[in-house]
Amino acid sequence: MRKNLWSLLLCSTLFAGTTVIAQDATVKEMKDASNKTIEKDPNDTIPKTWKTGGLFNINLNQGTLSNWAAGGDRSSLSLASLVSLYAFYKKDKHIWDNTLDLAYGVVNTTSLGTRKADDRIDFLSKYGYQISKKNWYAGALFNFRTQFTEGYSYPSDDPKVKTSNFLAPAYILVSPNITYQPSENFSVSLSPATARWTIVNDTELSNAGAFGVDPGKKARTEFGAFATVNYKSKISENASYQGRLDLFSNYLANPQNIDLYMTNVLLLKVTKLITVSLSLDMIYDDDVATVDKDGNVRGPKMQLKQLLGVGLAYRFHN
Repeated sequence: MRKNLWSLLLCSTLFAGTTVIAQDATVKEMKDASNKTIEKDPNDTIPKTWKTGGLFNINLNQGTLSNWAAGGDRSSLSLASLVSLYAFYKKDKHIWDNTLDLAYGVVNTTSLGTRKADDRIDFLSKYGYQISKKNWYAGALFNFRTQFTEGYSYPSDDPKVKTSNFLAPAYILVSPNITYQPSENFSVSLSPATARWTIVNDTELSNAGAFGVDPGKKARTEFGAFATVNYKSKISENASYQGRLDLFSNYLANPQNIDLYMTNVLLLKVTKLITVSLSLDMIYDDDVATVDKDGNVRGPKMQLKQLLGVGLAYRFHN
């Protein structure tokens, strides 16, 4: 009996020792695994097919004068906002580039009241299929432009005159094209066969034949040649530029008079959120009449809009 008891104690001791050794080995393996660095095989990296992001910018300026000898309005307040979004797709020989710009700004002064300073809705979508190793693509382009609210001119001694409205005008452009696009930051598209529709969905403006439509009509169809250049650049760590130039020649009426639409935005980052923005827009449309300071309707002229502001800017991307 005593012999059997000693044998049982010896077996228990050996089993416990074996278990402790096994546990120590397991703990050591767990520690080694937790400290191990996993290196990813670059060949296993899957590139992103979609790149999305955008910019939100808002500028606010305010001023007040009291007994100011140099003169000026007693108070002024201006607000300008911009939302610029993009979605870029690239896979194999396919690219699809989409941008949406939404801008709105107002200015209020004691003498003039509230007036609009900026107003834009601009959606651009381009698809391309690579036909050359040197970054040439065959595809199509769609563009839609309009504004949010009514626009007015302000003759010196007369009541304000309505000159535009939401969907008055609106421009729809469809264009099969050839595009040279070496990167997502630069592209040139050319099309000798482009359809463009001008919409004036405002009875007062359409009756006046605004924006080239026949009086009483709310749409006009044009057919011609189209070219567009898009460019984005990070000038430095704190400065970036984005620009676009559209050119259109209407085969059906005065093809030598080329319509021009150009936007330029320069951003200078002061801090992580505070940014100085400078924008310059240029428009020439041979079918758009202008109104002079006396309220007289004149022929087409180069339209210029320049905005300078300091405010908050926030960029985001995937």
